[in-house]
Amino acid sequence: MFFTYVARELRRRQRQAIVVALGLALGIGLVVTVSAMSAGVRTAQNAVLHSLYGVATDITVTKAARAGSGGPARFGLNPGTQAQQGKSFSRDDVMQAPGLGPISADQVSAIANLSGVSAASGGLSLISIHAEGRFADFGRTDSGSGQTRTAPTATPSVSPIKVTSYSIAGVDVTNSAVGAITPSQITTGRYFNASDTNAAVAIVDASYAKQHTLKVGSTLTIDGTRFTVVGIATSSTGGEGSNVYIPLARAQKLAGLTGKVNRIYVQATSATRIGAVKAEIQKAIPKATVTTAEDLAAQVSGSLSSASSLASRLGTWLSIAALIAAFAVASLLTMGAVGRRIREFGTLKALGWRSRRVVVQVMGEAVVQGVLGGILGIGVGVGGAYLVSKLAPTLKATIGPTGPGGTGPISQALTSAANTVTVRLTAPLSMGLFALAIGLAVAGGILAGSLGGWRAARLRPAEALRRVE
Repeated sequence: MFFTYVARELRRRQRQAIVVALGLALGIGLVVTVSAMSAGVRTAQNAVLHSLYGVATDITVTKAARAGSGGPARFGLNPGTQAQQGKSFSRDDVMQAPGLGPISADQVSAIANLSGVSAASGGLSLISIHAEGRFADFGRTDSGSGQTRTAPTATPSVSPIKVTSYSIAGVDVTNSAVGAITPSQITTGRYFNASDTNAAVAIVDASYAKQHTLKVGSTLTIDGTRFTVVGIATSSTGGEGSNVYIPLARAQKLAGLTGKVNRIYVQATSATRIGAVKAEIQKAIPKATVTTAEDLAAQVSGSLSSASSLASRLGTWLSIAALIAAFAVASLLTMGAVGRRIREFGTLKALGWRSRRVVVQVMGEAVVQGVLGGILGIGVGVGGAYLVSKLAPTLKATIGPTGPGGTGPISQALTSAANTVTVRLTAPLSMGLFALAIGLAVAGGILAGSLGGWRAARLRPAEALRRVE
């Protein structure tokens, strides 16, 4: 009887039911879209943190570079002999990532033995600056006449120097549980094994491999050493990690840092122990910088940070405003409909219906309209999320300082390689989000039905029947 009456009344008032459902659908759809976009921003932030922080890592340990250490890249571009003048050259300089100082590898074992630490591994973050071009031509000796032919001006002829850079991560191949890369990220080829400790092998990031036409079996020359590509890797969260991964011992040799690391990746036994583990590490290594994922997230700047603020602040208030407006429209329309059904409800009360039954009847109709609005709202939200994924621009995030000063090609290449990560903004949907949409729609229907039922319950049969013509 109850469901039959509800279905009949909704069919009789299709226009009103559709209007109420559409009002709820617009509000619910906006909530779904904003929530999906917020989830996409969080995914993008995770991509940044994983690419700059470490996979499966809860804490990283670093040391700041000492004042006066580092310095500009050195390639020895002055020709040593007259025979080299005007000839092409290719040079590499491998150095630590900006701002990082060396840490003794013994500290890795010390941290691994701390209470609350599940795993710890050392890593070496490096930057390789590659320069190529031609030596300056100060004048050549004419072999036929034995005379020196000089340039017509006092300025030597110098060809433009091409400077490129790429990031290198030294990986502890004996510990695959935590670090800059893990076996789960390998898409083609293989991960490092125990026999690769001092081998000239490399794993290359998928985007870098595509850019430079590298595949499994290709060779990559780093500072004169030929490395064989054994695997292609991609970040599970879509971020860009290091361009090239090589065994830690090889990275130490390239940078002249034998027995040293500049990052220690730490995994806690549980999320609740992260704070305690951080405090223990700070006691064990007082001069170290101990950073958690939460600390690093606070340092993210750039367009990704702006999108995060927009999603968390404006998006939240916009969703709340839309829900309030949708619930208000549904409630007002339901109360208006009850006002137009005074004679109907008065007659039903005169026939013996109690006020509670009238209220339940009105609430039942409103809940059905709410469910319909929730279903339509999910459709609107899916469409909005699709548009966000397709039309959203690529976002960039910057961690910490922008690198060493200077406007030359070397400084620009170093800064770009060390600090900026580019991510694609998406709007992922989930069953939990759909359940939230239906729940909000039902809540809106219950609210509208409660207000409408309250008005219906106040009707007196005598007053209602007085209006019967």
